[in-house]
Amino acid sequence: MGSEGLTVGRAAALVGVSVKTLHHWDAIGLVRPGGRTRSGYRVYSGEDIGRIHRVLVYRELGLPLAEIGRLLDDPEADARAHLRRQRSQLVERIARLEKMVDAVDRTLAATNAGIRLTPREQVEIFGADWEPGLVAEAEERWGDSAQWAQYAERAAALSAEDWKDVAATTHALNADLAAACRAGVAPGSDEANALAERHRALMSTYFDCTHAMQACLGRLFTDDPRYASYYDALAPGLTLWLRAVFFANAEAHGVDPATAVWE
Repeated sequence: MGSEGLTVGRAAALVGVSVKTLHHWDAIGLVRPGGRTRSGYRVYSGEDIGRIHRVLVYRELGLPLAEIGRLLDDPEADARAHLRRQRSQLVERIARLEKMVDAVDRTLAATNAGIRLTPREQVEIFGADWEPGLVAEAEERWGDSAQWAQYAERAAALSAEDWKDVAATTHALNADLAAACRAGVAPGSDEANALAERHRALMSTYFDCTHAMQACLGRLFTDDPRYASYYDALAPGLTLWLRAVFFANAEAHGVDPATAVWE
């Protein structure tokens, strides 16, 4: 940086923003060039460039420009404390991104290994009422989630015979759920909670299913007409009964089903 400072074009190139951005920050009073050349041109000093860098860090953390200005201009603000908080938040963001990359890598590896049965094999194993398109729909809906990455990784290791075992376990559980519903088994009872745990264990064949997730599944079953139709065909009212069973079991494990989220 010369003794007279940097013009707006050179400052923009140095910090990696557009000239238009610096003009905007100047207009709103966020970062104003504090010096002038002998010819009268406004230039950015080293202190001004330092302020721009602090603005960029705050902006990366998602703070609005007005709040950034207040933080930078607050005489009571502890700059080192702000930087430590920024660093901590950036480290957390990096960790989340690394987990996302790892999940994508596992999904790609599992996909390359061939995680799906052919549509014909799916119908042969899961029954004539199975819809092969549900797998593609589920991937479109949850493909970016950690649970889908787990499913992809685990499914890649399952043979056709393994899938037959999973299908048999599913049919047996559905039969027991339907029988319990018809018999009037009360949600929250030991018998109902045991069935809920069997269902959660079955879901954990594909991904680690928490009690909160199971409560979310209970909502999904009643909200999606296809699930409701499927379960109510096994026993009248089974869909609503399942949701009540999952909710009661979640509450028994310290989860509020009304606020449960998929995580």
